[in-house]
Amino acid sequence: MRIVKIVAWAILLGMAGLTVLGFRDRGLFEAGAALWPDPWFRATLADACFGFLIAYLWIAWKERSWGRRALSLVAVMSLGTMAVSSYLLIQLHRLPPGSRMEDLLLRERSAR
Repeated sequence: MRIVKIVAWAILLGMAGLTVLGFRDRGLFEAGAALWPDPWFRATLADACFGFLIAYLWIAWKERSWGRRALSLVAVMSLGTMAVSSYLLIQLHRLPPGSRMEDLLLRERSAR
């Protein structure tokens, strides 16, 4: 699981840095307006959004609270990979020592 933590941290920090660099150059809507005519930009944007939606479905499945599900949807669709990486890091932090990958990916069973 250590490698998963390292990769999640690298993605989170890398995307945060790239986002700051992007905003230092120009605003999000200004960049989007300039890039929108390019079909490859629209295809890449759609691909990213669908990927975020798939990642969100895993988060929504794991979370039992509708409030957390709604908050996660807003976070994932607005922050993208940074939100997904953060969620993954939180889940990894909550795992007890000796946990398996299945424990990370599967929903906790409710006590009966």
